[in-house]
This record gives sequence, C-alpha cells and structure tokens, in this order.
Amino acid sequence: MTTPDAVPLSGSRFQTEPARLYREMRRDHGAVVPVLLDGDIPAWLVLGYRELHQVTGDPVLFSRDSDLWNQWENIPDDWPLLPMIGRKQPSILYTVGERHRQRAAMVSNALEAVDPFELRGHAERFADELIDALCTAGEADLIAQYAMLLPVRVLARLYGFSDEDGPGLVTALNDMIDGRERALAGQAHLAGSMARLVAERKKEPADDVVSRMLADDSGFSDEEIVQDLMVMLAAGHQPTADWIGNSLRLMLTDDRFAASLFGGRNSVAEAMNEVLWEDTPTQNVAGRWAARDTRLGGRAVRAGDLLLLGLQGANSDPQVRTDASELTGGNNAHFSFGHGDHRCPFPAQEVAEVIARTGIEVVLDRLPDIDLAVPADSLTRRPSPWLRGLTGLPVRFSPVPAH
Repeated sequence: MTTPDAVPLSGSRFQTEPARLYREMRRDHGAVVPVLLDGDIPAWLVLGYRELHQVTGDPVLFSRDSDLWNQWENIPDDWPLLPMIGRKQPSILYTVGERHRQRAAMVSNALEAVDPFELRGHAERFADELIDALCTAGEADLIAQYAMLLPVRVLARLYGFSDEDGPGLVTALNDMIDGRERALAGQAHLAGSMARLVAERKKEPADDVVSRMLADDSGFSDEEIVQDLMVMLAAGHQPTADWIGNSLRLMLTDDRFAASLFGGRNSVAEAMNEVLWEDTPTQNVAGRWAARDTRLGGRAVRAGDLLLLGLQGANSDPQVRTDASELTGGNNAHFSFGHGDHRCPFPAQEVAEVIARTGIEVVLDRLPDIDLAVPADSLTRRPSPWLRGLTGLPVRFSPVPAH
C-alpha cells in the first residue's frame, strides 16, 4: 500500500499553514491522499467532501472495526497513537452494527436528560470562577487559564465527579490527546478515575450521566461503560476547548467580528459556525477500515487499509466552498461533527455548543475591553494533525474586581 510520494502526517505545517497544506495535497494527490503515520505506518487521508460522505455513509464497506487493520503486526506496544487507534477496545468507537446503535442510544439518552438550564448554570459558574482568578491582573492567557480548564470541569460535573477531581482529569486528558510520551499514562489515570466513579454509582446512583448509563437495560458491562465515558470526555473536552479558543481568536483578529466584542451577541454564534468551517478543532479523525478491496477517489484501496477522515480538508473542498472568503452564515453542512452512524450524537453537540457559547459570552461580558496582547501572526498552534488549537491566546484588558 505504501506509495513513494506518501505525505508524512506530522511536521510544523499542520501548525502553521494547514489550509495551504490540504490544498497542496489535493492538487498533488486528489481527493484521497497516501499518508504516513508515526513510524512510517501507511494510511489514506480522505480530503474530498463527496468521498468523505461516501466513507462515513457506508459503515459496512468502510468499517469502524479496527481488528480489520492490515498493519497491526507493524505496530509496537508503545506506539503513541494507540490511545487514538485502539485494538480490542470495547468502546462505542469500535462497535459496529446493531450493538453500536444500542450504545449510541444509551449515550444519547444519558446526555439528552441533562437539563439545559442546569448545564448553562454549571458552565457559567465554572467560567465565572476562572475569570475571577485572572480578572484583576489586566492580562491573561485565555487558553491555559481558561479554555483548557472549562469544558472538562463542566462535563465532569455532569458525569458525577466532584469538583476536586476536575483539575487532575484536565491534565490526564490533555496528555492523552497530545499523543506524545505521556499519552498512555494519561489514558491510565482517566480509566482509573472512570472505573472508580462507575463503582461508586453502582452502589449509590444519583441524577447524573453515569447513573443513567448504568440504568440502561441493554446489558453493557462496567468496562464498556468506562470506555464510553472516556470517549465522551475526550471528545467533549478538547474540541470544545479549541472551539472556544479558535472562536475568541477569530473575534479578536477579524474585523468582521469586531462588533461582537462590544455587545453584538448574534455574531458569537456566527463566529462559532465560521470556525467549524474554516478552523475546525477536529481536523482529522482515525478512522475507518476497508472491509474489502475497493476504489475511492480513483485510488485502489485494499482490504484492511486505514482511512483517515479529513474533516477540515473536506470542509474546504473547492467543489463545496466555491468562495471561501464568504462568511458561512447559518450553513452547517460541515463535517465538524462527523456524519453517518458514528457522527457525534446530537445531544453531545448541544452540550458542547452550550459550554462553548457560554464560555465565550462570559469572557466578553466580564472583560469588555479585551484585546490581543501580541501580534495576531505570532499566535501558534499545537503540533497535531488531529486537533487544531492554539498553544496560547495572550490578551490584555482593564483590571476588574472578582465577583
């Protein structure tokens, strides 16, 4: 499967100029690009909007079952991407068919029962606490001191964790998602925390997400529920944190959104939607596996080949975005929440949107004269082809008293 012109899925350009990189990949390779993962492991990156629709819409031909992968014999035990591409992992991510539909229903029902007013109340309370900790200084890094701390605190509360557990979960999650040397240790901390919470809630149910999942009568094991909670926390925290950071960056650097910094709240939603098209937090997702030999985008895909979902590449496919300078307005036909059987459940999208929007609005309400503290072109991104988020967002503002 390896092709001589395969593109390494690493390097600084995912940080500095991903849009241009995806354009070049599309120009040189078409809609389906041969790529290399850590350790020169081959895969396909699907950048075409139509092709991505085809892959995510056909769960039989393009399966979520990672056992199909034809590269397992080449994968070392300490491969840093194992938390993202697991084998024999009993989570919703790798379940297929009717069992997957039952699990998706269990997760959706547990999240759907979250009271939206209670959710917004939690988000406002944690956001206010975080702003209280920085508002008297007149300057802050809104990534490290705010966006990276907010979603996981709210989600942990919804799941049934105590507020004291929040900071440790933040660190473990970020280590796991970065896919570097601390990834496996972060995964272990998260798994231990989830297992303890599940054991507590089995003895003493409460009005929370974990208790509702345990009450489901589809017969899922404790380990399966622990795995699903880890998936939900990882999928709910980091992309939401990056959605907050990327939206605030857009509002602070793009003249089209300047009004929103001074009370025009409609454009908060517009900026958030623009980010999902142009600067989506989840850039690429692993993945799907071909169940048999097939062709896709003019490429010969072999049984067991790994296909990576190029969400950002598909969002910027020129066949779909004919004029990328135009604001997207209310158009939400982007791939940022996925598509098909394994798309992000609607209740989870709604939870993420409430947390992100509340987080942004609290910043704008509490720090009304906020401004970037550095030149916009000096802002840098984390070095990840998977998730796109800022390493920092330094701002200054008039000091205000804590609440």
